[in-house]
Amino acid sequence: MPKLSVIVPFYNVQQYAPDTLRSLHLNARPDFEFVLVDDRSKDETPAILERAAEELSKVAQVRLIRHEENGGLATARNTGLDAARGEYLTFLDGDDWLARGYLTDLATAIEELGCDFVRVDHVQATARARTLVRHPHGLRGEVLDPRDAILPADRSTSVDYPYAWAGAYHRRLVDRGLLHFTHGLRTAEDRPWIWKLHREAESFAVLNLLGVFYRRGVASSLTQIGDARQLDFIRAFDQVIEETARDREADRLLPKAVRTYCAIIAHHLGEIEKFEPPVARQLRAMSAAAIRRMPQELLAEVLDTMDLERSSTLRRLRRRITSSKTGTPKAAA
Repeated sequence: MPKLSVIVPFYNVQQYAPDTLRSLHLNARPDFEFVLVDDRSKDETPAILERAAEELSKVAQVRLIRHEENGGLATARNTGLDAARGEYLTFLDGDDWLARGYLTDLATAIEELGCDFVRVDHVQATARARTLVRHPHGLRGEVLDPRDAILPADRSTSVDYPYAWAGAYHRRLVDRGLLHFTHGLRTAEDRPWIWKLHREAESFAVLNLLGVFYRRGVASSLTQIGDARQLDFIRAFDQVIEETARDREADRLLPKAVRTYCAIIAHHLGEIEKFEPPVARQLRAMSAAAIRRMPQELLAEVLDTMDLERSSTLRRLRRRITSSKTGTPKAAA
């Protein structure tokens, strides 16, 4: 069994894949496994992976998997999880990279702590600029209950730092069904995943370990494209709300889930200009439907605690819903 499996999906990243693969080579060990998943790329990415896999296989264990159809990041990660054999697992995106020696430090840390998973800070790379992004939880190097790290509702917490590649995970989480992603989600795939992990895992720790470089501003990234795939965040957060509502501590945790959902809706509505007109209309309609599905009493409480700009945006949306129901002309609302 490999000590650590690194799952790396690739899709049309020929410009960045060489840097990603070079960083894996700089982290390679004979007891590390690299699971490379090509999600039906249409550029030169498959050829780059073919050559890199041959070189990597000289210094580490390598599995190269090709999808017959493009399934998106969540599905590609699941393919990697199904194939991975490591005692511990981590992720990397095909356009990001790692510092030399980072994976050894990561594997050593989670093994010494003996917890279900660990989380780390990362460096955001935008062109030549570098920005340190810290995990919201301040206490470092101590094993904690992940459920406690979901709250408080009105502050940034562990579930607001959803990046799957910012950490490592023990294989027992795979066996418990806690590491797979919701099939087919094209964006916000990390959100239901991080909530489930914090609700159901038993132990975690945050490390003072830096080594993941997250590339922002990539033209092919969904965060830069205003098409309908971006709207999958609705499906993702509906899942968060539904699963949290069934939790044994729903009364305690649901306000945080609703507040986060509201914040994300307000964020997308605030950037609605980047969407094509038909998608923008769909965003408004889907957001209104999402507001309608939320627990209304709890929604009202959440809106009372949000800042004026976001709460006003959501209240206007909510009033339009109410007006539509009662037959009141929208102009009067």
